[in-house]
Amino acid sequence: MKIGELSRRTGVSTRLLRYYEEQGLIAPARAANTYREYDEADVAQVERAVELVKAGLPTKLARVVLDLEQTQEEDLAAACPRTVAQMLATELDGLDARIACLTSSRRTIHDFLVRTSHAAEVLEAARTPA
Repeated sequence: MKIGELSRRTGVSTRLLRYYEEQGLIAPARAANTYREYDEADVAQVERAVELVKAGLPTKLARVVLDLEQTQEEDLAAACPRTVAQMLATELDGLDARIACLTSSRRTIHDFLVRTSHAAEVLEAARTPA
């Protein structure tokens, strides 16, 4: 598929898809005419990249995480540069802090909604996927 179709399938603008490519988050094949060509694996890769960026990871770190998720190499951890390991450890701390904050906010919102007269209706609608 071409970049326009990938954009439609993922909801990501073509401009952002090109940026993701510049950042190494996706690596499309190139046709003989140099057009980018994408497949189903690229759709999944873009969706995962979007999730990571929305979760607050900078694109540089999102690339590292995507690479880690795709590799089966046993020696990868041993070959991991110290700077990357430190970056990942710092991000892990940040993720834990954001999860704690989100969990607290979720609990507060949930507890408030339970006390409303619309609790069952509102909570059920919130659980139903869009």
